[in-house]
Amino acid sequence: MKQLYIIAPYPRGEAPSQRFRFEQYLADFESAGYQLHFHSFLNEKTWKTVYKDGSVSKKIWGFLGSFVRRWLLLVELRKADVVFIHREAAQLGPPLFEWIIAKLLRKKYIYDFDDAIWLPNYSESNARFHRLKAYWKVNYCMKWAHQITAGNEYLANYARKFNSNVTVIPTTIDTDKYHNQTIDYNDKRLTIGWTGSHTTMQYLDFLVPIIRELEQQFDFEFLIISNIKPEFELQSMRFIPWKKETEIQDLLQIKIGVMPLIEDQWSNGKCGFKALQYMSLGIPTVLSPVGVNTELIQSHHDGIHAHTSEDWTAALTQLLGDATLRKSIGQAGQQRVRIAYSVKSQLPIYLEIL
Repeated sequence: MKQLYIIAPYPRGEAPSQRFRFEQYLADFESAGYQLHFHSFLNEKTWKTVYKDGSVSKKIWGFLGSFVRRWLLLVELRKADVVFIHREAAQLGPPLFEWIIAKLLRKKYIYDFDDAIWLPNYSESNARFHRLKAYWKVNYCMKWAHQITAGNEYLANYARKFNSNVTVIPTTIDTDKYHNQTIDYNDKRLTIGWTGSHTTMQYLDFLVPIIRELEQQFDFEFLIISNIKPEFELQSMRFIPWKKETEIQDLLQIKIGVMPLIEDQWSNGKCGFKALQYMSLGIPTVLSPVGVNTELIQSHHDGIHAHTSEDWTAALTQLLGDATLRKSIGQAGQQRVRIAYSVKSQLPIYLEIL
């Protein structure tokens, strides 16, 4: 049995980037003959502290413990047949562990990433530490890798500057075991919905005036599912704290999904995960035509592209007023995910790379 070592930033089952990039494939990897060894940089205790304000001493001790565990892991990696690194071996500092794995241990590693992580991106609670992230190290992680798996073509093109062995594997949805339900198209309650972390909630600033205008014409809820409650002044807004245990049932309340983005380098690197979640459940989706979003849908068939405020107002007005259109777009979007963005569709590529 081959020994597959997975090196990731976060504990298993906690971070969307890991859950929908590779964690949902782990059982299939085991079935294919790999013995899994999962090693996160942060343990669960530090993970729960790191993105909260304050607790500086706890964060420091947590990170020190993380580095100790990484050094101990290097000894164990001698018996690895395959090493898979998601984003980075350590969240702070230079690419020391990647260098040791590739140059000293002579291990060929697969490097996987799903965002423009070479660009500075950090939460306000950790702004003072962001320079320790050493964003420049991503280029070296790519250069030393034996194989790279990138979430979209924009990311892949960047990676090809440093490495020719690049394969695009989109962020995928498990349509058999997890996102395997469909919204109730007969439900008369109208809910426009958005899900995401507080770090991406800034994109909703553009949408708030549009929602406020639509409140004067339609009776609907604007549902936000996130880890932190926003402070938008909207009559229609309802907030649900994100929980893994209720994620699907909460999403099924949404009748129209929204994914606004701003055109910039970071957005171009995103993998359309919000839209894919909505679409997998049959939720008609309105999304900004930015980056991979331009490839996800054929506008007005399996989703709707909206760029300007007028586009967004028109798309949401049309969907709010037409139940038949909501159903047809929702069903077409669901089929699109199953064909091109499901675990089943991408598993053979992953196994070939391993």
